[in-house]
Amino acid sequence: QVQLVESGGGLVQPGGSLRLSCAASGMIFRLYTMAWYRQAPGKQRELVADITSGGSTNYADSVKGRFTISRDNAKSTVYLQMNSLKPEDTAVYYCKAVHGWTANYWGQGTQVTVSS
Repeated sequence: QVQLVESGGGLVQPGGSLRLSCAASGMIFRLYTMAWYRQAPGKQRELVADITSGGSTNYADSVKGRFTISRDNAKSTVYLQMNSLKPEDTAVYYCKAVHGWTANYWGQGTQVTVSS
């Protein structure tokens, strides 16, 4: 009964900021690598950032320096702070949880639209 629920998406102007949240339940959150993916219309889903159970982070080159992934194990929540947003950041953003090679779960996604 693992559940991942994204929130925080919406419409923002270019150069603006947005903070996405993904709340997890039904799992031992601290044991999972958490990741944010995004999928724009007509494009493949791509990895945006991830954070391991130990706190190591990884970012796509396209968002490096602008986005920050973090986690709060006490709240079973992973965040994606998005700054200096560009129109090309427009996409549905998905939360993913991975544990080893055997377990992976996806959220339903939240829409982020960057437009004036």
